[in-house]
Amino acid sequence: MQTRRMTVGQALVEFLSRQWTVDGDIRERTVPGMFGIFGHGNVAGLGQALQQYNLEQPDLMPYHQARNEQAMVHQAVGFARMHRRRATFASTASVGPGATNMLTGAALATTNRLPALLLPSDTFATRVADPVLQQLERPHDIGLTVNDAFRPLSVFFDRVQRPEQLFSIALAAMRVLTDPAETGAVTIALPEDVQAEAMDVPLEFLQDREWHIRRPLPERGPLARAVAAIRGAKQPLLVAGGGVIYSEAEQALRALVEATGIPVGTTQAGGGALPWDHPQYLGGIGATGTTAANRIAAEADVIIGVGTRYSDFTTASRTAFQNPDAVFVNINVAAFDAYKHGSQLPVVADARETLVALRDELDGYRVAPGLSARIADEKREWDAVVDRALAPTGRELPGQPEIIGAVRGAVADEDVIVQAAGSLPGDLHKLWRVSDPLGYHVEYAYSCMGYEIAGGLGVKRGLTASGDERDVVVMVGDGSYLMLSSELATAVAEGIKIIVVLIQNQGYASIGHLSETVGSERFGTKYRRYDDEARNFQRGDVLPVDLAMNARSYGVDVIEVAKGSAAVDDLRAAVAAAKASERTTLIHVESDPTVYGPDGEGWWDVPVAEVSSTETAQRAREEYEGQRAAQRPLLGESG
Repeated sequence: MQTRRMTVGQALVEFLSRQWTVDGDIRERTVPGMFGIFGHGNVAGLGQALQQYNLEQPDLMPYHQARNEQAMVHQAVGFARMHRRRATFASTASVGPGATNMLTGAALATTNRLPALLLPSDTFATRVADPVLQQLERPHDIGLTVNDAFRPLSVFFDRVQRPEQLFSIALAAMRVLTDPAETGAVTIALPEDVQAEAMDVPLEFLQDREWHIRRPLPERGPLARAVAAIRGAKQPLLVAGGGVIYSEAEQALRALVEATGIPVGTTQAGGGALPWDHPQYLGGIGATGTTAANRIAAEADVIIGVGTRYSDFTTASRTAFQNPDAVFVNINVAAFDAYKHGSQLPVVADARETLVALRDELDGYRVAPGLSARIADEKREWDAVVDRALAPTGRELPGQPEIIGAVRGAVADEDVIVQAAGSLPGDLHKLWRVSDPLGYHVEYAYSCMGYEIAGGLGVKRGLTASGDERDVVVMVGDGSYLMLSSELATAVAEGIKIIVVLIQNQGYASIGHLSETVGSERFGTKYRRYDDEARNFQRGDVLPVDLAMNARSYGVDVIEVAKGSAAVDDLRAAVAAAKASERTTLIHVESDPTVYGPDGEGWWDVPVAEVSSTETAQRAREEYEGQRAAQRPLLGESG
């Protein structure tokens, strides 16, 4: 057996450079690069390996700096979505805080079913210098390290305690990373001493290896039962989730619904599955959905879920589907999701392959003319609502809907909108008119404040790697911006262009509104000076924080939109100027956070205090009890 003498760090880097994902006719590198922030835990291991290959073979494993470990994982996730889960980045961090900073990113990747390879450094496997700097000690379990916190957040976790373990661990990690039914955060913990240890590496480990994406066909029995249910439906509805995008099933979906007339509502991850003006497309569904989708959903007797995990926002906390006889046909590559809602009609298969099969099996089936007319009427009504919401009002401080209207009016149909948390995802789900399958990237599984800029940078990396030069527009509120804006420096360092629209709300706009609905009167959601008399932040002066100046300090170009009746027009012009530029540009605009988007007749279950001394909370509880009565239980009768 031929071998090479290498360190564990060198062997892992070269191994990763030789992995290829194959999806039909597409073949691309599974891990085309590595993010890293170095410390004593990885500088002599993976850091040395990356530096060595940078000198000898710079294209083997390109290294990219980051400013925050959480942000590294966010970039990897944004990249992975643009590549429909075929490729992602690896992220290396040092011992202790460097490693645990990635925990939020791990949870986000796994929750979103998007691949990310995490390589946190660990304390000495030999324990020769126990405890080392930044080591957590637990007397009841000396072998426990902070990296064990990755176990519940990862779809795969292992620790390389001895050099020769790398071979089996690396291969197992790649299997999970490229499995559409299992993928998420894949974590390999690397003790700092083991990373630098030498071993004889079989050349077979370093050869090119292909990982073929599984596209399982639907089995005949489950498919036949699903077809029978759909043929018997009077008011079917299809819910398109992220699985439609990841399996490139948009054309198969379009062919099916055009042949059958079945209406479609999309989850946040499914945005782009159909263009906004398609006759069968009703818009977003659920708590942040449209009246068009939610009214049809309320009466649907067969719900065809394709590639959706059925989050509480999609189901409006189990109030969206009100037909007592409704049944769920769940099409998903992951059995875990296919069996949700107690479905007796799961189809555990690839979304595209199943939609193609359904198109053939449903030949001749067409929804009733009455439902077709209803779909057209509801769509027409909602489109008019959106037109009004997006129109400029001339207010000194524009509301978020008209800000969205200005941005959408200035970008191209193929440009990508990126968002994650706050009130923006809800308004975008209702109002953003998506025309491209990859044009809508709203991380709303984990809804992580701070994802936006880092995720947008990953989205742009993913597009550029594919030779796609469309623009990436990140919309972010001041709350999320203050949590994680550091990757603007990364964009400047590498000359990667993104457009950031920073909406200054002087606080947490979304939670402020939610606080009102639960009777808490925006407590703790405003950015104000501390009021010594009231002992809170409710009435103090607005903070003198200059976020535009902060953005300039990173080295990005900044356009400030002045308050006034022309703010929306100026914003539209600013976006156009940013698109014409080759540099990252941040556009700062102030808004009125109390101007809300239109009501889509969806609900979200946020419990309200059952007893309270405040009248606002008491009234909120009464309203909550009335809304909760509409929830449909998993089994049995509601009420």
